[in-house]
Amino acid sequence: MRGENRTSVSEFILVGLSSQPRTQRLLFAAILATYLATLAGNLLIVGLVRADSCLHTPMYFFLSHLSFLEICYTSWTVPQALAHLLTHTKSIPFAHCAAQMYLALSLGSSEAILLAAMAYDRFVAVCRPLRYAALMGRSRCWALALSSWASGFLLSVVNVACVLRLPFCGPNRVNHFFCELPVVLELACADRRLTEAVVFGAAVLILLLPLAVILASYGLILASVLQGQVAAGRRKAFSTCASHLAVVTIFYGTVISMYMRPRSGTTPDWDKHIAVFYNVVTPALNLLIYTLRNKEVKGAMAKLMYRAGWAKKS
Repeated sequence: MRGENRTSVSEFILVGLSSQPRTQRLLFAAILATYLATLAGNLLIVGLVRADSCLHTPMYFFLSHLSFLEICYTSWTVPQALAHLLTHTKSIPFAHCAAQMYLALSLGSSEAILLAAMAYDRFVAVCRPLRYAALMGRSRCWALALSSWASGFLLSVVNVACVLRLPFCGPNRVNHFFCELPVVLELACADRRLTEAVVFGAAVLILLLPLAVILASYGLILASVLQGQVAAGRRKAFSTCASHLAVVTIFYGTVISMYMRPRSGTTPDWDKHIAVFYNVVTPALNLLIYTLRNKEVKGAMAKLMYRAGWAKKS
């Protein structure tokens, strides 16, 4: 039996975040403000890293990639959620839903892998400072960044292809604010066990392996500090690791709870709340913790404002 001959759904109906007008208006204002701030901040970071030679270091190279990822990811899901909070028509064509599912999964997967590369960079900077220039040269940084992008997009092909091969005969109501793979998969009118196993296996590669690299990197950094092997001049790098790890915990914790937990016993509303965290909240936290709290970024912003005539030179 070929699933494509049984697929009769031409569009999906996205239920959205709320059906209450007052709640919709409040959510629209809060999400719009957060999205615009995140978008403007990440665009600023990408521009600063490119324009200021003081930020031409591996750490800010990876941060600029993270910012660009956040711009793409949030812009692919949040504007539609905002539009649906204000309109009664919340349909999305099947093809558009499939594209959204693939790109959202690919960008999220790339970010998960990129965070591991960033953790490795911090490990080398703190624990191997004398070899940092050799280990994190320009070619190595580009290789890690491009590998993150390529791995996320290639692994997502398998996941989405497995879902799209299943038949969708109805219902077509997606209790979510965008087409997310686990939620769409539940609407398939066929045995989903093999596809769920594939999705789980891909999640192990995309989420658990990078998470293991992150935890190992930060663990080695902590061990070096506790053993007194990290000089006082390098403690600043370690001091940022705790806040970095907090953001990583929120991102991985919410995504793992969506893609790796048993679907039985879960509620659609819980899934939507979880998705808001890694679509709206985590990008804003990344912006604040990874970049705008850094003195180097503040210095680059001050120089930019001085050149533009917005501030006086101190």
